[in-house]
Amino acid sequence: MYTYGELLDDVNYLSRFGVETGCIGASKFGRLIPFVHIEGGGKPVLVTAGIHAREHVSSLFAVKQIYRFFSARHTSDVWWVPMVNPDGNALIADGAEAFGFEKNRLIALNGGSSNFSLWKANAAGVDLNTNFDAEWGKGKMNSRAAGSENYVGERPFSEPETIALAEFTQKIKPCLTLSYHAKGHEIYYEFGQSGEALERDRRIAEYAASLTGFSLINGTRGSAGGYKDWCVSALKIPSLTLELAPDEFSHPLPDCSVADDFEREPMLPEKLYAFMVENGYV
Repeated sequence: MYTYGELLDDVNYLSRFGVETGCIGASKFGRLIPFVHIEGGGKPVLVTAGIHAREHVSSLFAVKQIYRFFSARHTSDVWWVPMVNPDGNALIADGAEAFGFEKNRLIALNGGSSNFSLWKANAAGVDLNTNFDAEWGKGKMNSRAAGSENYVGERPFSEPETIALAEFTQKIKPCLTLSYHAKGHEIYYEFGQSGEALERDRRIAEYAASLTGFSLINGTRGSAGGYKDWCVSALKIPSLTLELAPDEFSHPLPDCSVADDFEREPMLPEKLYAFMVENGYV
């Protein structure tokens, strides 16, 4: 699996070659949440990944994309937050022992198991992609109890990870956000838009589907409180969730599950931004 330690190594390597790097904040247990910025023309595009711990292949995909942008010609201004949930990643990679006196609490939240390979939440047991202020707590699968997935937290933005990502997003003012998840080869874009905004976002999502071969999903399928949902409802910008890796793979996903996705479309943020410019959306 792609680990938090490997991400830090990649970020340090890129910074030595003049790529802008930094952090958007820190996790519940103090792990820094890195960003990478490869500057170009136009308005910013923001890419996030690794908000669900077990979806570490999305972080790998994002970092491979960063390297492709670094080594190829590009004209768009792209920011990446490759691992929004470093505590969850560390829990899978290193086990509950990595959290010291929290070990027994985490094992209890995991149903008594020390195998965290299917864990999605942060180390507080909050599913970060249900913790944004976008119809918070109204999702079909939402839980009110801490655990490995679906717990919405005590309130919207109860977690430092979601606060940091929201504040960073507001700071850089992206014209488009892309959220990499896994799995299923699907694209989601809707969250209550109407009129011209819905038509704009649908066209962008359709173009993304044509580039990736992923299925376009209309509606929300009962989700709420996600980062994409918040970007659409609060910031009024197009925001896509892309589910990497085909359904033929099962969790825990191997790194090879996103290899074909990367070969098919490594420059997706740039192509989507160009499409938005061509159609007068920015």
